[in-house]
Amino acid sequence: MNDLTLSELATLLAVFNRAGLSAEGIPADQAKAEQEMLARITQAHAEREELESMDFDDCLGGACKL
Repeated sequence: MNDLTLSELATLLAVFNRAGLSAEGIPADQAKAEQEMLARITQAHAEREELESMDFDDCLGGACKL
């Protein structure tokens, strides 16, 4: 599986923000799908950001859990 990089996830979030994610004029099922995708991308971004900010030297000796 090809995971998106932190930069790619940030770009996707910027596109969603610029689009406004307005449900007006969009079928309800499509708006729901877009909102669900935005939530998944936001979660993935937060997780990737946390992972990339970790200093793995701090994990030596079992001090942290991945």
